[in-house]
Amino acid sequence: MADESEIEIGAGAGAVLGAVLAGGRGSRIGGAKATVELAGRPLIAYPLAALEAAGVKAVVVAKPGSELPPLGCPIIREPELPHHPLCGIVAALRAARGRAVIAIACDMPLTEPALLAHLAAAGDPLLVPVLDGHLQPLQARYGPELGPRLEAALEREEPLRRTVESLSPRLLGSEELSRFGNPERLLLNVNDGEDLRRAELALAERRATG
Repeated sequence: MADESEIEIGAGAGAVLGAVLAGGRGSRIGGAKATVELAGRPLIAYPLAALEAAGVKAVVVAKPGSELPPLGCPIIREPELPHHPLCGIVAALRAARGRAVIAIACDMPLTEPALLAHLAAAGDPLLVPVLDGHLQPLQARYGPELGPRLEAALEREEPLRRTVESLSPRLLGSEELSRFGNPERLLLNVNDGEDLRRAELALAERRATG
């Protein structure tokens, strides 16, 4: 399936590829995060819809056998091992064939298309949001030139944030992020039931004010 997806991507993609990462185990939320229901839709549907609204071609990157809902985009199958967030990013960069990749975790439902479009339009090799002093590498832009260094870090199973810090990223701080919405919401990861409730409330507020 990975080879077929790469052919589709090569057939008509733009300069940037959006990669929704769905390779995590979701142990704290009780199963595959991609299929967890949020306001009547699977969690993964939200970052996919945001990428589409931003005009960025999207793929999903997942482990072989990962449980996924029906999808209308190519699926890239990353290697079974290791279980490491770099695995999905590296697989996406390989499939992108020289394009930059906007990587976003499937459990980030509150991102905004305008933020993803900003990441896509940037010329930086590595552009990473930062919140409360912590890098957020699972909603970030990775240039193709980073591929070899990311692959080497994956072979060492080096922590993702340490790897990103070593690559001298340009950082998107709270002031710049605030142009696109509340930074804490934009970068919310749904890891457990409490996060899911927070996301539901935020979506309800968005609908009420939208």
